[in-house]
Amino acid sequence: MTASEATPRPADGPPPGDDTAFFGHPRGLLTLFGTEMWERFSYLGMTAILTLFFTESVADGGLGMSDGTASSVYAAYSTLIYLVSVGGGWLADRVLGAYRSVLYGGICIALGHYAMAVPASSMTWIGLGLIIVGTGLLKPNVSTLVGKLYRSEDERRDAGFALYYMGINIGSFLGPLVAGWLGQKIGYHWGFSAAAVGMTFGIVQYVLGRRHLAGRRDGAESAVPAPAMRRTLRLIAAGAAAVVLLFAALALAGVLTMDLTVDLVTAASVLAPVAYFGFLFRSPRVTADERGRLRPYLVLFGSSVAFNLVLFQSYSTMNLLALNHADTSLFGWQFPSSWYGSVLGVAEVALAPVVAAVWTRLGHRQPHASNKIAYGVILGGVSFLIMVPATTDRSGDWMMSGLWLIVSYLVLGLGDILLETTGMSATTKLAPAAFSSQAMALWFLSIALANGLQAQVVKLYGVLSYPRYFALNGGFVVVVGLAVIAAGPWLRRTMAPVR
Repeated sequence: MTASEATPRPADGPPPGDDTAFFGHPRGLLTLFGTEMWERFSYLGMTAILTLFFTESVADGGLGMSDGTASSVYAAYSTLIYLVSVGGGWLADRVLGAYRSVLYGGICIALGHYAMAVPASSMTWIGLGLIIVGTGLLKPNVSTLVGKLYRSEDERRDAGFALYYMGINIGSFLGPLVAGWLGQKIGYHWGFSAAAVGMTFGIVQYVLGRRHLAGRRDGAESAVPAPAMRRTLRLIAAGAAAVVLLFAALALAGVLTMDLTVDLVTAASVLAPVAYFGFLFRSPRVTADERGRLRPYLVLFGSSVAFNLVLFQSYSTMNLLALNHADTSLFGWQFPSSWYGSVLGVAEVALAPVVAAVWTRLGHRQPHASNKIAYGVILGGVSFLIMVPATTDRSGDWMMSGLWLIVSYLVLGLGDILLETTGMSATTKLAPAAFSSQAMALWFLSIALANGLQAQVVKLYGVLSYPRYFALNGGFVVVVGLAVIAAGPWLRRTMAPVR
């Protein structure tokens, strides 16, 4: 190995500095804001109608699944997206670089949505596969690029992530409105087409704004030496092909049922973070100080799992609840039930700048990161507890006021801002230097685990009564949030440099 192969090349993007061109933040934040806005437009626009598409009869253009199966398959799909993010983080760190990973990921996502726009069931599964790969490349690395815009001690950092998260949620608001209306009023594949066009816009503006980003744009900052890279890529390709062939053979033999596939995905979602944390704790590339900061990170990881167990049901059980039992009339006009999902985006768009302004104003007096996360978790649990009185003493073909859903999503949205923005920011600070992109992928593994567990939990939807189902889910999440508050003194001692 030569010295040039062993030593990472310097970054070719602008270094973090005092750029204030975008609402007091670096102008590169605007590029990443737009990238995630269009990615969320496409992803959550499609997601708003995906479970409904699964449950729609085959005669009406759907796949004819039951509510429980559709929710479970959706959760398994979401699990795979975030499991693949580990590979996306590694590829960014060691092969492609963050910039190229985001670019290639966006292209895969767009192709996936274009495939789903074709009215054939086989194209649906091909499209979902492409979206899984693309999102795994894009998600951990676009967040890492945000972190590169700031010095570790920059007090604008949390506020910057809050603004970035606002961009995410503008897309979260617009996606269900556009794709939801097209999907439920005209045809599901029209909704998938809208998602494809949105991701295309995201790719274009990302490329146009690349000069404002920090870090390398022509490769990885800690690249694997060329011979080792070629061997590694061959092994990855061979392993991926073997897995695809194995699953195809099992499916053709009738062994691999939908339920078994979901169970296997859940098992993978549990094993992956256990193995990855074990790897990080034993890696010689992680210093003793960095290893010490990983211990409190386990608590943040668990907090994310609990919160996202509730959050991602917004697109499955809550979506089905709205379809079957929520009033969808406004002054005599019937709107798509999927529009309720846009309330979550509205809440986060409206509240993210408020949260950012509060953190900026408080400066060093703002709550510790662990408390911000705990408050977010508690709010997530409360959002489900709100649905307990909304569904109590209901029978027959009952309907409820949409205000219940609106209030629930408003509370959940505030909780999401507190937890996700603080969690992503803390991850970029606590991450071992040698695994920066992969550590962000570890944060997304918490979402994979949440979805893997959700794939089993949602099987109880429709089996338990609605009040009991929402009470058990919401109560569990609130208890987790209270436990994080109780652990606050230890977390404050061990999470430096996080404040």
